[in-house]
Amino acid sequence: MNRGLFEPTVIFFRLSNSPATFQAFMNDILSDFINEGWCVVYMDDILLFSKDQTEHRERTERLMCHLKKHDLFLKPEKCEFDVTEVVFLGMVIRPRYIAMDLVKLAGIADWKPLQTVKGVRAFLGFGNFYRKFIGKYTHLTRPLNDLLQKNRKFNWTKQCQIAFDLLKAKFLSEPILVMLDVDKPFVIEADASKWATGAVLRQKGADGEWHPCGYLSKSLSPMEQNYKIYNRELLTIYQALMEWHHYLMGGKFKIVILSDHKNLTYFRTAQKLNR
Repeated sequence: MNRGLFEPTVIFFRLSNSPATFQAFMNDILSDFINEGWCVVYMDDILLFSKDQTEHRERTERLMCHLKKHDLFLKPEKCEFDVTEVVFLGMVIRPRYIAMDLVKLAGIADWKPLQTVKGVRAFLGFGNFYRKFIGKYTHLTRPLNDLLQKNRKFNWTKQCQIAFDLLKAKFLSEPILVMLDVDKPFVIEADASKWATGAVLRQKGADGEWHPCGYLSKSLSPMEQNYKIYNRELLTIYQALMEWHHYLMGGKFKIVILSDHKNLTYFRTAQKLNR
């Protein structure tokens, strides 16, 4: 018996392409607001931000009308309106700075020394989510990452315990990142070790101090570990500029880069090659 065509009215769960399809759908529906620069959408999480309450309520009304027009509905109990602090994608967003979600940090202090590879993966999985809050993260986690190598016997060493305790202390210190202001100058601090590169993007606050806007840390590949220190330091600067180029390009001020490798000041000078 021919039952005709069945067409779903909502997106299917457990299909591999459902998240990407839904994200593309939301981006298309709210494209005007996203392009105006005051709306951020991730799946079914929508974030609006404004300079004052009058502007904010006007934008909220526009959004509500637009969602209704496209038969999209919200649950009031899952919404927050007219707030100055909100948890969005695991981050606490407040005026002028971003912080970690204290709910996610609640169990850090009670985390016992890790005894299995699975436990190490779980801890590093949590840490990687908040790595942009921690300076030299890759360098700090190296002893733990070494435990994940194939065909290696699990051995919780003193270095592993030190790295574990230090990371816990870093998270429990509740570090924050200041909101970027493209109308203020930026400073990049870059450094490299034998195994990793690290950088921090800073801006000067009202108190005259240079506060972090974000941290960057990457492991060096086996080939990159063979680079001379000059090239490793230069690679760090390149990675930092690429990571934050969307903030730095077109800025009003020159970008200041701080490095402890003095020879980099001559990188534009042609090197004399031996015959």
